[in-house]
Amino acid sequence: MGTSDVQTQRELADLAKRPSQVAGMFDDVAERYDRTNDVLSAGQDRLWRRAVLRAVDARPGEKVLDLAAGTGRSSEPFADRGVLTVPCDFSAGMVRAGKRRRPDLGFVVGDATRLPFADGAFDAATISFGLRNVVDPDAGLREMARVVRPGGRLVVCEFSTIPNPLLRKAYATYLHHGLPRVARLVSSHADAYSYLVDSIDAWPDQPALAARIAAAGWEQVAWRNLSFGVVAMHRAVRTHD
Repeated sequence: MGTSDVQTQRELADLAKRPSQVAGMFDDVAERYDRTNDVLSAGQDRLWRRAVLRAVDARPGEKVLDLAAGTGRSSEPFADRGVLTVPCDFSAGMVRAGKRRRPDLGFVVGDATRLPFADGAFDAATISFGLRNVVDPDAGLREMARVVRPGGRLVVCEFSTIPNPLLRKAYATYLHHGLPRVARLVSSHADAYSYLVDSIDAWPDQPALAARIAAAGWEQVAWRNLSFGVVAMHRAVRTHD
């Protein structure tokens, strides 16, 4: 990867994102995305999906928006329980790959900052490992508040900050040195995982993200660390019109 490529990735990670570049990057990794994530997380991504499923606590017949759904792996547990699930992603390549794998899921291509849904259309919204990639995360949080009914729920699962300094240092070593090497072996677009590392470094910690969720119109904001804080799951409620 040349100097200009590194600069481009860091510009994206610094949240000065160009939507077309981000979408194109995910289009490129779509076919091997799920397998790569499973390898890079050592299978932890499956545990994180189960934690999100429990936190959303959707009942059959309820309607859930799964934003940044990628190929739909995060949507499947909801749909398989009789929940009316709408997987939505900005990357057309991800959506195409998802439709091939699960044609029964009603995939939608959509921009998180301008969701193509009516006010109050959903009982809950969830976004896993996608809020970092939204060009304006605060606008995305406000849009999710708009499309969720009063009394509805939000669950955000995202990479975060490990509280323990020793574990944080060990994880940083893996993130900056181990993960890129593994990504070069298993990914179809290793440069995308350089972006992943930089975007995690630039992302706010648990209290800072909780404050941004509250500022976007959500209430009763709380979080729980997963995998020692490698990931944090934030929950909130939409309590007002």
